[in-house]
Amino acid sequence: MSDKGDHLLFEKHLQGLKREKRIVFIWQACILVGFFGLWELASRMNWIDPLLFSSPTKVYNLLTVKLTDGSMISHTLITLFETLAGFIIGTLLGIVIASLLWSSPRFSNISDPYLVILNAMPKVALGPIIIVALGPGYVAIIAMGAIISIIITTIVVYTGFREVDPNYEKVLKSFGATRWQCFKSAIFPANLPVMISTLKVNVGLSWVGVIVGEFLVSSEGLGYLIVYGFQVFDFTLVMAALILIAIFAALMYKVVERIEGWLIKHTT
Repeated sequence: MSDKGDHLLFEKHLQGLKREKRIVFIWQACILVGFFGLWELASRMNWIDPLLFSSPTKVYNLLTVKLTDGSMISHTLITLFETLAGFIIGTLLGIVIASLLWSSPRFSNISDPYLVILNAMPKVALGPIIIVALGPGYVAIIAMGAIISIIITTIVVYTGFREVDPNYEKVLKSFGATRWQCFKSAIFPANLPVMISTLKVNVGLSWVGVIVGEFLVSSEGLGYLIVYGFQVFDFTLVMAALILIAIFAALMYKVVERIEGWLIKHTT
């Protein structure tokens, strides 16, 4: 009887979670539809300048034309490649550096003030230096996407490593485990949620870095289209590029959420 009651409570809990997700999704959809509807209405009623802010209808028509002729697809794929490369490189290097800092307390103490200084520096301002050093091409833009997320990844993940309960390491060492074995068996797995949270932050940072890099040097990509749109006063093109960036950033975020769910399911 008790098992049956527990099962019913669990089923009720699952139904509550599904209902909450459904309510959240409906609200999100309503906000999105309301935003585009208000934007269209404001443009048609001249509450906002239609030349400057365009409208969803104009953006849709432009995207239809550009996607049909393939020009927008090529620009989107270039930016997506650069962003994914910068995102992956920046995240992996940040985790590696954080691991090295944890492995050597002396190295960590030496590096700590420099990490704080580097984190405070505006990475975007390093763009011209990176472009001169690496050349005006994909490598420089990918480096921009990576550099803007490396430091924050390092700091957040290393802080997570340090905050793991030291008793875990003591127990493992009492059984003869080395420092590397402690890291592999306890420290690193305990920080998987922290790393996933960092991935979510890096989604936005990598897009910022790549778009700024394209602003400065590229003749291709969505960042280039934004700059070109401003130059020729084609603000519909600017809005179209911004909407595509928002769509793909949201998709990347959803992929990270799926990875988070998979890790939680298989590590708990």
